[in-house]
Amino acid sequence: MTAADSFSPLDREIGQSFSYCLQALALVGAFYTASKFISLLSDFYHLLRLYFIPRLFGRADLVKQYGQWAVVTGSTDGVGKAYAEELARHGVNIILASRNKKKLEAVAKHIAETYKVETDIIVADFSKGRGIYSAMKEALRGKEIGILVNNVGVFYDYPDYFNNVPEDLLWDVFNVNIAAATMMVHIVLPRMVERKKGAIVNVSSGSCCQPTPLMTVYSAYLDHFSRALHYEYASKGIFIQSLIPFYISTNMTKFSTKLSKKNWLVPSAEEYAHNAVSTLGLSRRTTGYWGHFFLVTWLI
Repeated sequence: MTAADSFSPLDREIGQSFSYCLQALALVGAFYTASKFISLLSDFYHLLRLYFIPRLFGRADLVKQYGQWAVVTGSTDGVGKAYAEELARHGVNIILASRNKKKLEAVAKHIAETYKVETDIIVADFSKGRGIYSAMKEALRGKEIGILVNNVGVFYDYPDYFNNVPEDLLWDVFNVNIAAATMMVHIVLPRMVERKKGAIVNVSSGSCCQPTPLMTVYSAYLDHFSRALHYEYASKGIFIQSLIPFYISTNMTKFSTKLSKKNWLVPSAEEYAHNAVSTLGLSRRTTGYWGHFFLVTWLI
């Protein structure tokens, strides 16, 4: 009598069922492993495509692709200034819009002399709300605006509970972070649609990827606004990009010594802009920086 003969038919049936379960689990495990591997390969491909291949082979002529002029809001410091310089490096004429005339003139002069492009300035305090946009529209009349970079923004002095945020700051966030981008798009988009080309870059935040306590209002709106515009206007030749960076070493991160210290996860404004411009026309929703790519891969 063998060991197998000592098992009853029920025991053998249970054993066979268990064997089938193990095989099914092995198949599920293999499928999961394969899907994760394919996902990693896809992420690696996108990383190369956005941040490294353009450096090796150069990128398309931005003037030919979009137009002669770019408008960059919030462009006297930080990411806005660096982004304007990076566009100028590619031969795009630059219109700087911010509230400090002296700083605007200094940045415009530096860009014109360094990159041999035309520059112009628009003095605009975006915190003032609706009243500034008639003058803004007039100032842009007659210029071929190929690229709009909505970068102007304000941040909490430090992360805090919504109830503790001063009312004046909330209005500034509405007017500067939300209304400014909305109205600037409304001003430049019609001519882009007529010409069937143009690019709109809305600088949002990595905090938009999920609910972000202590930065409740700051993290709202721009990302979804950009994505909705994409569905409306991509077929009309307009490239619309949502930039969702994490921390960058600028005045906005000065509340933290750790976050204002540059490293591979916290780039300088110049390094960030260099990476971000390389994604223009390639990705409609991106962190704009290779280091931040790793932080947000599983969130977007």
